[in-house]
Amino acid sequence: MIYLDQAATSFPKPEGVAQAVACALSNVGSSGRGGHELSLAASRLVFQARLAAAEFFGCSDPSRFAFTANATESLNTALFGLLEPGDHVITTAQEHNSVLRPLFRLARRGVELSIVPVDGRGVVDLAGMRRALRPATRAVVVTHGSNLTGNVLDLDWIMAFCREHGLLLIVDAAQTAGWYPYHLDEQPIDILCFTGHKALYGPQGVGGLYVRPGLEVRPLKVGGSGIHTFSREHPQEMPEALEAGTLNTPGIAGLLAGISYVQRQGLEAIRRKEAELTSFFYQEVREIPGVVVYGDFTASERLPIVAVNIREVDSSVVSACLAERGICTRSGGHCAPLLHEALGTREQGAVRFSFGHLNTQEELAAALQALRTLAREDGGKGYGRGQGRDHL
Repeated sequence: MIYLDQAATSFPKPEGVAQAVACALSNVGSSGRGGHELSLAASRLVFQARLAAAEFFGCSDPSRFAFTANATESLNTALFGLLEPGDHVITTAQEHNSVLRPLFRLARRGVELSIVPVDGRGVVDLAGMRRALRPATRAVVVTHGSNLTGNVLDLDWIMAFCREHGLLLIVDAAQTAGWYPYHLDEQPIDILCFTGHKALYGPQGVGGLYVRPGLEVRPLKVGGSGIHTFSREHPQEMPEALEAGTLNTPGIAGLLAGISYVQRQGLEAIRRKEAELTSFFYQEVREIPGVVVYGDFTASERLPIVAVNIREVDSSVVSACLAERGICTRSGGHCAPLLHEALGTREQGAVRFSFGHLNTQEELAAALQALRTLAREDGGKGYGRGQGRDHL
């Protein structure tokens, strides 16, 4: 099997991640739920993970990190916890549904929304943010790196724009946490939402969000916190303010192991290897007759993602044919509906190849050869056209 679906979830996980999860299941209790050794062991583990996350993201205060189930829960917490009817929010057509759907729901409740367009390569028109400004504008919400095209937003420009106009900046780092070197003590990012199972190499079901000092977010859920039991109000102090209920301690243990793995490998070394793989694949795939490639490959910085189609063949058919050859990719809409509309692939979807530093050039060469064969077999006849695309 050749796994080229790293943007969905990293695979294989480092050996230490599974070991950390198993160790937590066997050796710790519930954090903050007792004074006995198993509970204290869980609390120490969670605190170590907070310290590791803070260090990794360049933050001097680990209490500003709350653990969640994933980036989606983090984004819902941020958006529903900050925005009020009458607020105006700016986002982009690059966004994942984990940004768009909460914003669309908030729009039905009275939040005003502006969506900055993208061009045919999926590049966001950043100048459109200036045109979208209103007196009621309160926040900018952006997906830092596209899970479909691999395009990366100019975060420095966006941070300066938000600082200039006094706007909150909420960053969806689902694809970039573990790939981009954040320095939150120095960067004016108000909330950073991340997941643990992609470039941080942790297990599924754990993620988190960073909230800058001085900013209060209404919790998405309230309940048991392990402290202030007799208060009718949920604790307001971070991180307990955003961590109602029993934490996923085994998942947090795996996330800690994943972060430690990335630090040992070195972020720059990982980025360099993934950039080499992406460049190799792109240079080869663009030469295959009948293959269309999406995204901006002139940019100096981009995620290790290449999305393609073969002529007008449905993306799910191509991905299924690749899977029959042992090559794992992702097809369909990728939860990025507005971006597909801009690319002209709403009906066809796209076949996404996404790479990790453990992939090899030989694996990519085999995938390229399979694509050449499929493109040649199609020969313009368009096998599989009109079949459903979003079931995979």
